Amino acid sequence: MASRTASKDIITLRGSAAIVSEFFGTARGQGGERTAAHRASDRILYNRAVYPEESFTKVKKYGLTMLLTQDEGVKTFIASLTSQLSEWLEAGKLQRIVLVIMSKATNEVLERWNFNIVTDAEVVEKGAIKEKSDKEIMREIQAIMRQIASCITYLPCLDEPCVFDVLAYTDTDVDAPGTWVESDAKLISNPQMVKLHSFDTKIHKVDTLVSYKKDDWDEEE
Repeated sequence: MASRTASKDIITLRGSAAIVSEFFGTARGQGGERTAAHRASDRILYNRAVYPEESFTKVKKYGLTMLLTQDEGVKTFIASLTSQLSEWLEAGKLQRIVLVIMSKATNEVLERWNFNIVTDAEVVEKGAIKEKSDKEIMREIQAIMRQIASCITYLPCLDEPCVFDVLAYTDTDVDAPGTWVESDAKLISNPQMVKLHSFDTKIHKVDTLVSYKKDDWDEEE
């Protein structure tokens, strides 16, 4: 009994990389199906109405109502993205992921969802393992997902068609694959910021923050 409990709590570098990449993007079940365990990207795109409500499917998972996009272009993009993020996470080379929401008409940046990643260098260099229960990690992730779900209470309404992009900040010695291109930081001038919860696998710590363009009403006040 004791050994079974201990093995369940062991976190490896590969396992931690999978948790973080799946939190952001696509998780795969044992049969190859997509699961709704985390999917922060879908939750953001749904709550910020970047895509219409009817293009998402609601699924109950881990006590939460999760969203899965049914848009084939988005599904392909996120799946490819997640695979690359996992590779960089295992190498200890990924510093930050930013989901950027922009005006479709002008490309003005309206929101930046920042996921800052701190990696335990000892694990990458020496292959050390850590211990933390799956339930504790899941509770931390659930807290973030609930905050994302409630974002409509504090973020300005996006009253125009929007598009999104994803930026990955890596170590300078990383050679990006051909599908990635150099980009500017897509910053917002004098943004408002809201810090959300973080989660920690003991190998990767993910801090979450959303920055957004001030509403015209805010500026008048």
